Amino acid sequence: MNLEDISAHLDAYKSHDQVIDGANFLIRSLGLESDNFAGFGFRPELEPNKMLLTTEGELGGKQMVMIPKNLFDFDLNLVANMVAHEMLHVRQKAPETLVEDKNEREFQAYYEMLFHKIFPNIPDVSDFHKKFFGEKALEYYRRMGENSELQQKYAEQKKEVEDLIAPLT
Repeated sequence: MNLEDISAHLDAYKSHDQVIDGANFLIRSLGLESDNFAGFGFRPELEPNKMLLTTEGELGGKQMVMIPKNLFDFDLNLVANMVAHEMLHVRQKAPETLVEDKNEREFQAYYEMLFHKIFPNIPDVSDFHKKFFGEKALEYYRRMGENSELQQKYAEQKKEVEDLIAPLT
């Protein structure tokens, strides 16, 4: 299913105030499912032009992704990337694929938003958002600790991020 078809379906869900059903449709359509996913729940909306999604649950346990009710008021490419970010956290927190370090989880998730290696059906975002997500990835990379094992592990991906966002600044 292409993005136009997905968007049309999401508009129908939105018009019937079925945001969670729409979010479930989105993860199925984009291949984001996970056995560690406990479902969606609602979180408070921030502002009309900002959205925040979170993944909640104990490390090694099932995860809920909390979304705002106005999720589908935003650009579909951005929404798809934000949902993919959280669905990667769902996988990262599963017992069989546990990533314990928060900085590593966030770096991986922002890297995925830029390169779509785990979730290839996710569309690209605008250059503005690529720059924003790239800067977030680099921020979490820095938090791993100067010359730490984690930084060494992700040095190549860090360079990919830098090379991607350099022309955007």
